[in-house]
Amino acid sequence: MNRSTFGCLALLWLSPIVAVAGDDPAAFQLLQRLDALQADPVTQRLAGYEQMQARRAIDALNAARKRDRDAVLYVAQRRVEIAEITAHTESMQQELNDLDRQYDDLRVEASRREAERARQQAERLRIQAQIQAEEAERMRQEAEAEAAARADVEQTLTNVAGRQTAQLSAARRKEAELSRQEAELVTGATLPASRFSGNNEVFTVDGNAYVDGTAGLSPSGQGNAQALAAYLQIGRNTSVRIEAYDSDTAQAQARADSLKASLVAAGVSSNRIRASGKNGAATRARSAVVTVSP
Repeated sequence: MNRSTFGCLALLWLSPIVAVAGDDPAAFQLLQRLDALQADPVTQRLAGYEQMQARRAIDALNAARKRDRDAVLYVAQRRVEIAEITAHTESMQQELNDLDRQYDDLRVEASRREAERARQQAERLRIQAQIQAEEAERMRQEAEAEAAARADVEQTLTNVAGRQTAQLSAARRKEAELSRQEAELVTGATLPASRFSGNNEVFTVDGNAYVDGTAGLSPSGQGNAQALAAYLQIGRNTSVRIEAYDSDTAQAQARADSLKASLVAAGVSSNRIRASGKNGAATRARSAVVTVSP
């Protein structure tokens, strides 16, 4: 079942159900934020899966014991934030798509007008050969004005699309940060350091992740793997590429396979992961690189 189909089913599941916040003001406030998404005609049918997860988290908050409440409240708050960010991100993506369609329509209309003018020009030149010089000058002026107008339209569309793309990128990075916090809270472990490269997020696993001289993960590496697995299951359905390093190519491949096996054991689908060894010495700062792609 793809994400779009699941989102529609999630919205159907949400529509007849109203979570009961009881006397818990925090749960009631979170529920109001979700209800605001449902009440907004722009976002009510967006981020269905994330909204469903957020409502489940609120239900869990209502049922949580006192000693667990802080952790459960934190997760519920993050889930609601993720639902809000995802809904607004998808809304911005729809706006970008609308701009693309409007841009295509403008180009088609401009081409149609140009073709019509060319036919009219040919007819006028055939009938009024005696005023060819005056007509040619008028045509030149019209062409320059049209080119300037078209350039203005294209520049405006480019500027709008650029701002929307920047906002979308910022929203995705915020979503990734919230997912990181949740994964580390749930597992009690620390994710490897990461950076963004285009649409990809690149995690750098340090040299302490493997037991010296072997392909086995150290306690630190196992913690990294647990946190990374939780992160991958919280976020979108992404693909994962593992590249492990060692001066021995066979050892490098064994290290990549070891990290993949830990992620699979923690619940990540094996089909999402590609593992390969790289011929290059592992360093204290880098023993493997994990690239997460949309």
